Amino acid sequence: MKATKQFISGNEAVALGVKLARPAVISAYPITPQTIVVEKLSEYVDKGELDSEYLRVESEHSAISAVMGASAMGVRTFTATSSQGLLYMAEGLPSVSGARYPVVMVNANRAVAMPWSIYNDHSDSLMMLNSGWLQVYVEDAQEALDCVIQAYRIAEDPRVSTPVMINLDGFILTHTYEIVEIPTQDTVDAFLPPFTTANKMSLENPVSMCISVGDTWHSEFRYKQHLDMCASAGVIKETDAAFAEAFGRGYGGLVEEYRCDDAEAVLVAMGSISSTVRSVVDKMRGEGLKVGLMRIRYMRPFPVEEFKRLGDRVRAVGVLDKDISYGFEGNVFTDVNSALSRSANKPQTINYIGGLSGREIPTGAIEAIFRELLSLDAAYKGERVKFINLRWNNND
Repeated sequence: MKATKQFISGNEAVALGVKLARPAVISAYPITPQTIVVEKLSEYVDKGELDSEYLRVESEHSAISAVMGASAMGVRTFTATSSQGLLYMAEGLPSVSGARYPVVMVNANRAVAMPWSIYNDHSDSLMMLNSGWLQVYVEDAQEALDCVIQAYRIAEDPRVSTPVMINLDGFILTHTYEIVEIPTQDTVDAFLPPFTTANKMSLENPVSMCISVGDTWHSEFRYKQHLDMCASAGVIKETDAAFAEAFGRGYGGLVEEYRCDDAEAVLVAMGSISSTVRSVVDKMRGEGLKVGLMRIRYMRPFPVEEFKRLGDRVRAVGVLDKDISYGFEGNVFTDVNSALSRSANKPQTINYIGGLSGREIPTGAIEAIFRELLSLDAAYKGERVKFINLRWNNND
C-alpha cells in the first residue's frame, strides 16, 4: 500500500498520527479546541481500528495522572489538552518528566483566563517551559501528524526518556482543513517499533520509582535531567533525518531557517504565523530587501547554537511573541536574546508582542516590522518590547 491523502483538520491529523503510533493507553478529557482529537480516537477504539485502553477521566489532572500510571507500567500512552486544562495538569507535569516517563501529549494552544477566551496564543504552553517536557510547535496539519510519530521515537529513546508536548495553534490549525498525506501503518511500524523500557514497575525486576531524596541527591537528579534534555537535541535531529529518509519529508530539526543565509534582518516566529511571515519574506525579497524567517520548532531543548550562528551574520533580529511575561518581555524573546548574546556580532533585537487571543497579525504589520529592523543601527536605544496592532496607541 502507498500513502494516501486526505482533506482533514489539524485535530484529525493529530488523531491519525496517534492511531498510527499505536498507544496502549489513552486518557481523554475534552476541552475546546482540542476535543476533536480525543473524539476521533474514541471512534477508532470503538470501531476496533485502534487497540487501546481508552480512559474517560473526570478532569485534566486525572488525565495526566492516568498516563503517568500507565507509563510506569511500561506502555505507550497519549493524552491531549488545552489552556486551562494544561494549567490544571501543571502539578503532574514535573512528576512525569522527573520520573522519566516518555508520555506524548498534544496541547491545542489557547489563551488563558482572565478574561476568558477560547482563541489562540502561546501563553498556556510557555508557562510550562520549566516543567521538564520537550516542547515542539508545529506550523500546519502535516507537521502535526508527523510530529506525533517522531515524538514517540524521541521520547522513548533511552538517551532522552523525557515526555514531549506537541503544540498546535487552536482553531487556526486545529479546525482548519488542508490536504495531509497519511503514511501507511507498515511504514510507521518500521520507523516506530513497539515501546520497551527498563524504567517500569516489575515483579521480576523490582525498582524504586517516584522516590524521595531530599537534599542528598536532588541536585544530581536535576543535573542528569538537564543533561539529557540538552542531549535530546541530537536525537531530535537524528530522528528528523531518519523520518525524512523513510517518509520523504523532514523539518530540519530544532529550527527552520528561511532565506536567512544573506539576510540583514530576521524575524523569529513559531506556529502557524510562520506561514504568513514566510510570504512577507518572499514579497520583500522581490523588492531587493534582505530579510528572513527563523521558525522555532523546539522551545525545549532550546536551539542555542542555531541562534548563536544566526547572530554572527545578521544586523537585527525581531522576535514575534504570542505571549507576554507581565512586567518584562515575551518568553521567546528572553530565550532568543540569551542565545544571541553568545554570538560575536550581538545584533540589535526588538520584541514584538502580537496575536494574543487570536488577534490577527496582518501582512502589513509584518512588513512594518521588517522595515523597522532594517532601519536599526548599532546605536539604537529605543523600545525593546512593542505591542503591535493594538486598539489604541502605546502612549495613550
